[in-house]
Amino acid sequence: MARTRIPEKKQISIGRMLLNGAINIRQTSRRLAISRNTVKSYIKKYKAFADNCPGEAVYRDVGIPVFKIEYPRNDKYQDLINVLPLLIGLDKPASAKDVWLRYLAIYPNGYNRSAFCQHFSKWLKENKVVLRNFSQVLTIPAEDLKILKRWRRSSDRRKWERSVVIMESFHSKSAVDIAIKVDRGADKVSDWIRDYKAKGIKGLEKQPRRANKDIINGIKEKRDNLVRLIHESPKLHGINRTSWFLADLSAVYQKVYGIYISGSTISAYLKKEGYVYRKAKEVLTSPDPNFREKMDKITAILQNLGSREKFFSVDEFGPFAVKMKGGRSLVKRSERKTFPQIQKSKGWTICTAALELSQNQITHFYSQKKETEEMIKLIDLLPIKYQNEEKLYFSWDAASWHASKKLVSYIEQLNSESYRLVHKTPLVELAPLPASAQFLNVIESVFSGLAKSIIHNSDYTSLDECKAAITLYFQTRNNHFILNPQKAGNKIWGKELVVPTFKDSHNCKDPKYR
Repeated sequence: MARTRIPEKKQISIGRMLLNGAINIRQTSRRLAISRNTVKSYIKKYKAFADNCPGEAVYRDVGIPVFKIEYPRNDKYQDLINVLPLLIGLDKPASAKDVWLRYLAIYPNGYNRSAFCQHFSKWLKENKVVLRNFSQVLTIPAEDLKILKRWRRSSDRRKWERSVVIMESFHSKSAVDIAIKVDRGADKVSDWIRDYKAKGIKGLEKQPRRANKDIINGIKEKRDNLVRLIHESPKLHGINRTSWFLADLSAVYQKVYGIYISGSTISAYLKKEGYVYRKAKEVLTSPDPNFREKMDKITAILQNLGSREKFFSVDEFGPFAVKMKGGRSLVKRSERKTFPQIQKSKGWTICTAALELSQNQITHFYSQKKETEEMIKLIDLLPIKYQNEEKLYFSWDAASWHASKKLVSYIEQLNSESYRLVHKTPLVELAPLPASAQFLNVIESVFSGLAKSIIHNSDYTSLDECKAAITLYFQTRNNHFILNPQKAGNKIWGKELVVPTFKDSHNCKDPKYR
């Protein structure tokens, strides 16, 4: 008889033909797609079948047995069957390989791994034994199961893949079989299973990109260096242009910092810094030939600022008229706020202010002009307020009234020994910004926050009401930074463009709010 057992349906077909009393070996062979010798063997088996032997046959149809072909087993097989319960024991191993290694320790001349796995797999099914598999999901909480089922019904392939992997692994499917189903690599499937077992559903969710801190710091340094370059005129680097081109920035950056950056990378960095290339030509470039010298002077002052020295960033806000203002506000989609283009002004003013950088304190007053007399008024005000200090530094843009002969002469008078001996005032020193570099004036950041919070969307009834709102804004800000001296800038205040500290890579003036 053939050693290969044919399917049950074919055996039953042969049995029924014999019961009907007629069978054609050739036709049966063709119809059932088996050899004639196999047909003859089963006919012989059926004819020899006389008694009901439960060990040899199982009835699948009335009166028609299905034969189980048994092969003789040698001593090696019998030894394996006898020792398997001992090999597994109470601590179920994680794989068939572990059991095979234990088996070889007892029977060194036993089955090789391939043959052992065949017999072992059959023994596991017959005895309903399940191995402890560390690479599979053993339990799924009810809450996770709801989420996985929802993911499996989702049209998002990413979620579908992960839900199928976890649920199939829970049903004891191997990583290889699951990988074929989701059309992924077995290693990736194993990674998802490991992540779920370690972190649960959170391990399957989209994780933020893990970037190297050194790489992040390197990119930040490059971006700051680029901003420093576009603040300078190309002519300072021997380029006969009025504005920066990407190719020029790439060449100059390599020359200054010794690192090559492509034009496309420079463009991406500048966009992330919030700069538009066209605006860099008009707003962010200073034509001052002494740009670097002035910047180095201010930086040196701030780096070496003594405990009894103060540095003030000074500028004027305005002139601005008091009338209904527009701006960004929260409204329904169907609504749109409007304000008349032509209005009658309720008054106008200029707010002159000085920001002390070390303590983030604002000193301000209102005027009707931008002239040297107003600067003298501010200089008279601050030495009295900071009388206990040794030296005061004033930094402002290159406006004409900030550098007039009258103002310089007045400061020389303030610094004279006779005046200081009588009035007990500190020294005053000027640290002017480069020409057309208002974007480096730190107080511009405060003015941008002021305009966004107090001026935009306003409709003050009078000039006095507007002044009161501005004064209250500065008082609240000053009190906040007195109570929180270590928490300055936009981290808590939240209304200023950049942290109010001097930095040559900052753009403190926001054109949207000025």
